Formats: sequence, structure tokens, C-alpha cells
Amino acid sequence: MEKSDRKIFATLFFSIFTVITGVGIVVPLLPVYAHNLGASGIYVGLIFGAFSFSRTVCLPYFGTRSDQKGRKPYIVTGLMGYSLISLAFMFSDTVESLIVIRFVQGAVSAMIMPAVQAYIGDITPAKQEGSIMGLFNLSLFMGLSIGPLAGGFFKDHFGLDAAFLCMGLLALTGFFLSLFLLPPVSSERAMRRKKNPVGWKKLLMSRDIIGLFFFRFAYASCISIIWSFLPIFTDSEFSFSSSQIGILVTLGIFISGLMQTPMGFLADRISRKMMVTVGGIFTVYAMFSFEWANGFWDLFFTNILFGIGGGVSTAPHAAMSVQKGGQAEAMGSVMGLMTMGHSMGMMTGALLAGATMDYFQLRRAFSFGSVMMAFGVVLFFACMYRQKG
Repeated sequence: MEKSDRKIFATLFFSIFTVITGVGIVVPLLPVYAHNLGASGIYVGLIFGAFSFSRTVCLPYFGTRSDQKGRKPYIVTGLMGYSLISLAFMFSDTVESLIVIRFVQGAVSAMIMPAVQAYIGDITPAKQEGSIMGLFNLSLFMGLSIGPLAGGFFKDHFGLDAAFLCMGLLALTGFFLSLFLLPPVSSERAMRRKKNPVGWKKLLMSRDIIGLFFFRFAYASCISIIWSFLPIFTDSEFSFSSSQIGILVTLGIFISGLMQTPMGFLADRISRKMMVTVGGIFTVYAMFSFEWANGFWDLFFTNILFGIGGGVSTAPHAAMSVQKGGQAEAMGSVMGLMTMGHSMGMMTGALLAGATMDYFQLRRAFSFGSVMMAFGVVLFFACMYRQKG
């Protein structure tokens, strides 16, 4: 990677780290906050689903536009919007207002991640996709690991408003980093493309992209169930403190984060398809294990297992996505499609798990996630293993 590209990588790494840390501070606290406001399982699902719905709707537009107009405008605008919207949580005191804020936040989020991941893909050398994406994913997992721990600390010692304020300030930090340190749009590789990027219709006809999409969808469904309902489950059945809940929500993400760099290195040397499949199988078993948990330590080790599954599969999945984006010269569109799969999974997991909580037992939501993950692994396997390589 060239020196100028290393500067871009570092800027995006730390910008995303700050904003994701802010998200991690607040998101695990929202289910209990909403539950205390009187939200049923369906409404908790709507709070998380509203974010994913609006992001899903907006992703195709912003992913394609970043291919056409450049990455920086959408990254900078999205980060500023994120910081402003984060502060709106401080003035929200009804379930309905939380749903509206999350809806708007999802639309703003759609500007950021596809453009950032596409930018990283643009500057990634061939045959180093696993190593570079594994290293970049570290910024996501570090932020999501530190955030819930900090959120539990802030809520227990300073109150929920302090957590919301910290989220906004961290997003603002990411905005200033990207505004002043990223180069002008005219110097971006996406703007020097010699032909038009491949359209969405053609991308969706690719079997390997479909396989990657549905794996990401299923894995995100499991994350959504854990983030949305593990806090309620542990609060209602075991009366855990906010700090204990933060540790449990953080643990799986932290383990995955620790594995990103070595798994990315490995993904450049062995079969990426095999790694994704094996990681998915670990995740299936981990989600079933949540239903059997009877205390803190059961949940502790189950989250470790879930983290191992994500750690093994995430870097090779990202590397394969970058490779496909480069081949199609439509990095923003491919990353937008992968992020759309993530958003749809987050929305579906939250809503269906909420219905499971209201009409069956909350524990059953985790088994439902295991079934969805198994579905994603089977589809990925079917799409990928009929192709050479």
C-alpha cells in the first residue's frame, strides 16, 4: 500500500472507530431504556428495525452515488448528521420518538459505511484483501467492544444522557478527522474510472454475490437478536447490572475483533469460502447455546463461542466482497449491497425475535436466530461451492 493510501486508511480507521464506539455506547442501553418506557417486545423490535429499514432503503442510492460522485462527500455528511441525531436521544422520552430518531439515524448511516468500505476497497492491493479488510474490521470490532462497556459505566455512574452526549461527541470527532485528513474527491480512484460501474441488476445475477449477501443477512440477524434482546433477557431473568450486560454484549464482539487481523492474514493464504462456512457453523451452535444458559458464566462462554464464529468468517467474507467489487468496478454498489444484507438482517432479526418474545418465550428468539444462521450457511455453500475456487 502506498504512503498516501496508508494515510487514507489510518484516517478512515480512526474515524470509524470513534463513531462506532459512540454507537456501541448507546445501542445496548436502548432495549432496557425502551422497556422501562413501556415498550413491548414488538416495539423494541421496531426501535431496532426502524434503523435497519431506513438504512436498507437508502443504501442502494448512496452506494451507487459514491461510485459516481466520490466517497468523501457522503462520509463527511453522514458523520455530521450522525453527531446531530445522536443528541436528539437526550430529548426523547417516548417509545414513538425513539422509533422516529432511529429511522432518521438509519438513513444517515447509509451514507457512511458503504462509502467507507468502498474507499478501503479502492486502495487495497490485489491478493491482500483479507489482510487489509481484517485490519480495517478491527476498527469496527474495537469500537463495538469498548462502546458497551463504556455505556454501562456511563449509565451506572452519570446517567443515560451522558451516554447519549458521548455518542454525539465521538461522531463529531470522526467528522473532523475525515473533513481535514481525507484528500479531495478529484484524487479518489473511483473518480478516475474509465468505464461505468456494473449496475445493480447484473450484480444481483451473480451467484457468489447472492451467497455473500445471504450469509451477511443471517449473521446480522443473530447480532440483532443478541443486541436487542440479550439485555432484556438478562435484566428480566437474572437482574444483571448495566455493567454486567455491557460485558456480555461486548464479549462476542471483542473476541471477533481480536481474531480479525490473524484471520485476515489467513484468508489471503487458504480457502476463504471454507473459512466463512466454518465460522457460520460455529455461529449456529452458539445461538442454540443461548437458550440453554442459566447464569452469567453460561452466557459468558456462549458469547465467546459466538465471537469465534464471527472472527473466523468476517474477514474472509469482507475480502471476497472487495474482490467482487474490484472485478465489477462497482465497489460502492457491492459494499452497499453487503451493508443492505446486514441492515435487512438486523431488521428481520429484531422484529421476529420481538414477536417471539411476545407470543412464546424470549429464550426461543435465540433458537430462531440459529435456524436463520443455518439457512445462511446452506445458501452460501450452495452458491459458492459449485464454482471454481
